[in-house]
Amino acid sequence: MLAYVNATVNVFARLLLVLIFLMSTVGNKIPNYSQVAKYMGSEGVPAPEILLAGAIVFLIAGGVTILVGFQARIGAALLLIFLILATYYFHDFWNVKDPALVQGEIISFMKNLSLCGAMLFVMVNGSGPGSLDQVLKSKPAN
Repeated sequence: MLAYVNATVNVFARLLLVLIFLMSTVGNKIPNYSQVAKYMGSEGVPAPEILLAGAIVFLIAGGVTILVGFQARIGAALLLIFLILATYYFHDFWNVKDPALVQGEIISFMKNLSLCGAMLFVMVNGSGPGSLDQVLKSKPAN
């Protein structure tokens, strides 16, 4: 019974962890591709149309692999790369001139640092119980 509870909670935790990446991709980046690319360019991102396509691939691949627990360490590495770049370009509170906006950027910066920690955690520990990796590992080889 405890193993079932652990697996269920772990699947739910993985869903909560990746929901922000998958929803922002499907709900914003893909349907508003041109506007997002323009915004990226205005923030100093080089080749924003190309890097946005790459970000979408990283976000979907990373999110899905962590969610289902298949090769989640690789997915977490993809999301970590995305987070590092997004944090540097979009939450650079040290460059914000308007004092009213600094606090919001610091909060977003710290949120992304927390998510970086979560990605490192997945990279070190894997996807855990209730994952496709665990199912495949427990199957006897034929």
